Amino acid sequence: MPANTTASSDATGAAGAKTGRKKGRRARLIVIVLVLALVAGIGYGAFWSVSTVRASYPQTTGSIKLDGLGADVDVKRDSYGIPQLYADTDADLFRAQGYVQAQDRFWEMDVRRHMTAGRLSEMFGSGQVETDAFLRTLGWRKVAQEEYDKVLSEDTKKNLQAYAEGVNAYLKGRDGKDISVEYAALGLANDYKPSKWTPVDSVAWLKAMAWDLRGNMQDEIDRSLMTSRLDDKQIEDLYPEYPYKEHRPIVEQGAVSPVTGKFDPEAKPSDTLGTGTGTGTGTAQGAAEGLNTQLASLSDTLDQVPALLGPNGNGIGSNSWVVSGKYTTTGKPLLANDPHLAPQLPSLWYQMGLHCREISAKCQYDTAGYTFSGMPGVIIGHNQDIAWGFTNLGADVTDLFLEKVSGEGYLYDGKVKPFTTREETIKVAGGKDRTITVRETNNGPLVSDRSSELETVGQKAPVANAAPDRAEGYAVALKWTALQPGHSMDAVFELNRAKDFTTFRKAAAHFEVPSQNLIYADTKGDIGYQAPGTIPVRLKGDGTMPSPGWSSEYGWEKDPVPFDELPYELNPERGYIVTANQAVIDEKKYSHLLTKDWGYGTRSQRINDLIESKIKGGGKISTEDMQKMQMDNNSAIAALLVPELMKINISDKNVREAQKLLEGWDYTQEPDSAAAAYFNAVWRNILKLAFGNKLPKELRVEGECLNVRRADASGPVDEQGKLVRECGMRDADSAQPDGGDRWYQVVTEMMDDQDNDWWKTPGNRRDEATETRDQLFARAMKDARWELTAKLGKDITTWNWGRLHQLTLKNQTLGTEGPDLLQRALNRGPWNLGGGEAAVNASGWNAAGGYEVVWVPSMRMVVNVGDWDKSRWINLTGASGHAFSAHYTDQTDKWANGELLDWSFGTNAVAGSTTDTLTLKP
Repeated sequence: MPANTTASSDATGAAGAKTGRKKGRRARLIVIVLVLALVAGIGYGAFWSVSTVRASYPQTTGSIKLDGLGADVDVKRDSYGIPQLYADTDADLFRAQGYVQAQDRFWEMDVRRHMTAGRLSEMFGSGQVETDAFLRTLGWRKVAQEEYDKVLSEDTKKNLQAYAEGVNAYLKGRDGKDISVEYAALGLANDYKPSKWTPVDSVAWLKAMAWDLRGNMQDEIDRSLMTSRLDDKQIEDLYPEYPYKEHRPIVEQGAVSPVTGKFDPEAKPSDTLGTGTGTGTGTAQGAAEGLNTQLASLSDTLDQVPALLGPNGNGIGSNSWVVSGKYTTTGKPLLANDPHLAPQLPSLWYQMGLHCREISAKCQYDTAGYTFSGMPGVIIGHNQDIAWGFTNLGADVTDLFLEKVSGEGYLYDGKVKPFTTREETIKVAGGKDRTITVRETNNGPLVSDRSSELETVGQKAPVANAAPDRAEGYAVALKWTALQPGHSMDAVFELNRAKDFTTFRKAAAHFEVPSQNLIYADTKGDIGYQAPGTIPVRLKGDGTMPSPGWSSEYGWEKDPVPFDELPYELNPERGYIVTANQAVIDEKKYSHLLTKDWGYGTRSQRINDLIESKIKGGGKISTEDMQKMQMDNNSAIAALLVPELMKINISDKNVREAQKLLEGWDYTQEPDSAAAAYFNAVWRNILKLAFGNKLPKELRVEGECLNVRRADASGPVDEQGKLVRECGMRDADSAQPDGGDRWYQVVTEMMDDQDNDWWKTPGNRRDEATETRDQLFARAMKDARWELTAKLGKDITTWNWGRLHQLTLKNQTLGTEGPDLLQRALNRGPWNLGGGEAAVNASGWNAAGGYEVVWVPSMRMVVNVGDWDKSRWINLTGASGHAFSAHYTDQTDKWANGELLDWSFGTNAVAGSTTDTLTLKP
């Protein structure tokens, strides 16, 4: 036992968890498998006993001495290992939070801080050097240090320091194997040892969060890549306008007042305001048109950056809504939230309560909800007065700039300006250090320096006559709001302390990156919404294409959109607010450009419809109703397509047999539904035939090859101009068409045009060419039938959606790259899921890549405002990051079934649900 730890006589041992026989037997089996993996597994001839594997079990009962505490802190865990902390000062509370999170999740925290600092190579060796180089170029850690040194409040820094001290108290005297079994496995390959935690390690995590929620950067790249194969009209077809009439925005009225200069929810907007600042596409007469090879390389580089929050595509998002007490069975607001993120093991979220025994100036917090391991405070949840939730706003906060560079610097308004440079040394486990030079222009770091292909970016780009000579090509710089120091860490603590809508909005003003939709409810009965974030004002262009960096006509204004001019609502007349990544406000009636690339509102409108149908039917909405809405599996695209699919005369009896599965189907995507399996296969094949096969190889799935005629090929062709083989280059999780609700809208707008050119496809040895919509649909039904025959068998009575649509939870490091036995010990699943792309129950899949679940509702909560102990919550996995713990995935079965756990908040409720109590002593 480490020197700073003393266990009292009533301690029940390291685990201390009160679990049933089944749970305990499962844990013992995992321990045995893990030992075998470590013994046989890695081939180094090392041997561990079961006791070594169990060395990292956290102590959850008795007492532990924690240096720096002013008084005892109680850690009360329930039967799922979820901790509630009770302290007398802010410092004690956050010191204890750091200690407890380190107990359960330090491996995850350590990997996360190495990622944000561009130091993965120190842990995992030379295979991570390119990723580290890219992250060092972005400079997340550098910006986090600047925030801590120059921007954050003194109170915030004190909380961060206390948290770091708690983490380090846990690390003191412990070897890696005493912290997590992954360190034992890692120790076979190198001598890595965890270093002390710092406050900046916590701050830097917000940069990773901002990166994965950065907005339309991938769309900007994709549009540019499309220019190699598609004309302007075709690209416009694939990025239709947001359907404001069919899918309501979050804020349905209000405008920036010409009198006050602030957003007024009651103001009547002009219909002629346009789309805010910025005009045109942002390119120099198609400057991005020839960037296919170089931007594909950038996209490939982005695929290598760990996507902690999920694929950055059109389908991904989150759901959150709040209903006024006027329409609820409780008479108080009900608030629901389920952020959609990449599936991870352990979950990104860590459930926790942070309670001051008595609220005072020295102890200001009584809050609970979902936290990030490695960061103090609660991110989403409630306190004793208010509740809040997040969804991604999707503001366009990144732009790519083409830069004319030379050895001396970069061109700007006819003059060569010197680069801002810095050297970064990357330490490599088991190898030599690597040194890189990061170059920056006035627009940002040159991301093209991190790829040999990107060194000649822009070689083929057609530009205006006024553009500088390209010589060997243009470089690419990234301008991003998160690369400037901000106050988002301050906002976390301010949200946790907020008492009313005024203090909630004050906190939101500091939540600068990532830009999130914030919804609100309080015990007084108020409901509200705020759009926060640092959102740039463009001098020219709309952010949909790369811009010429050599001209001052482009770029951003010095100041972003003022917070007071961003949309918000308080107690709208309709009695509810829905945010699910749809447009925030009609861009034609608002004076600022927030983005041109909203989600298209399929999920949000479904939630609106479900709420309205209940209200208009005279009913009241209950906690159970909110929970059922979260699990709604309705497919909007099925409702559009199935009636037309059923009209098509199919001659092949096997295909006709599959077609009949759709008769009478209610469009819900339950795990056991054969109709859902077949329809989604048809949808995938419609997309592939109509669009996917016509996209450039840089957007198609890596390894999937097509025969392309010379006139259409974007790669090498034979001299005779015959068919050539062209293979996709994109990671399956981010390839196109991904099947998100942008593609719903694309197909919706084409449905009535039987002869649209997109329905035309060439023939092959098996199939005739298609000329009309119904011909293409028939071919897609045939292709889907044989695809599912190969995957699920010829007997359609055995088909179901869950067998296709599976979730496997993978440990984010050794569970994806480690030896097979170790992966099996660390990973869990699969689970057969319902739901789907753009359903409210958003178990996302990429239609270009396959049916596997690639993002999920990472947690779900329904908050019963004012009667807090009747709230409910669930996590994707469990509280523990230890693969052999009973709490590793003990919530996942319930999560998959749409169940929620009781959420204790009040002192008595917590006492009643507590199974283990640990006292941290000074």
